[in-house]
Amino acid sequence: MGSREKLLQKAYSTPDGLRFDELVRLAEQHGFEFDRQKGSHKFYVHATTGKTLNFQDRKGKAKAYQVKQCLRAIEEIHGTEEEPER
Repeated sequence: MGSREKLLQKAYSTPDGLRFDELVRLAEQHGFEFDRQKGSHKFYVHATTGKTLNFQDRKGKAKAYQVKQCLRAIEEIHGTEEEPER
């Protein structure tokens, strides 16, 4: 299992335990690119679909609901085959 798959597995198993930099890396690995920042909100846009996600860094941690939003967006874009077995 590669690092991409390990990160995806970690996001599914413990969304409240993901660091902010891991959430950003997960989004970027699946085609999202940094678009802009307004205050503490960082906006990422998918290169082909135009889908937008926004993340907030809270003392180095990612918010669990934002991790789940990212995972749902990945599933929508790439299909459900992206989800690893739990």
